[in-house]
This record gives sequence, C-alpha cells and structure tokens, in this order.
Amino acid sequence: MSKPESIRRWERIRAQGMARYYVLVHGIIHYGLPLFLLMTFVVHREHLGVAFVGVSALLWAIGGAVFGWMMWHVRERMYRRLAELFGTQGPD
Repeated sequence: MSKPESIRRWERIRAQGMARYYVLVHGIIHYGLPLFLLMTFVVHREHLGVAFVGVSALLWAIGGAVFGWMMWHVRERMYRRLAELFGTQGPD
C-alpha cells in the first residue's frame, strides 16, 4: 500500500522543522498576527496607545507560538498513527 498524500505532505512540512514552519509561520503569522490586528485595531480601538499596542502584540505573538506548538503536536500524532496504519517508515 502506498503512502497517502497527507503523509507525504506532512513529511515535507516536518522536514522544515517545528520552530520554522508551525510555530513561526502557522502559529505567529497565520494565527497571532491576524488576531492581533483584529483585536487591537478593530475590537479595542478605543484603547489604542503605544503601551497597549506593544503589550497586545507581545501577547498575541506568544499565543500564536503556543497555538503553533500545540498544532504541531496534534499533526505529529496524526502522522504517527497514519504511518503506523499504512506500514510506512515512521518518524525518526
């Protein structure tokens, strides 16, 4: 049985590394940045100030990093299960 595309895709992603791909790109850029912009400049626009924007940016970056880290582990668990199911070479 050949590897499903989802396994091959995850192998390409995991070769880029957790910190670079999931924490930075998926977590901070794709999750933290949009929520920072929305929550800071749309929802809480009446509180705009240098300190508020700085603290908000820091908190959303940390939140995005945590989200990316958690999603990496969820996807890694799914990969391991699929790799075992299809009898492919599992993770290192």
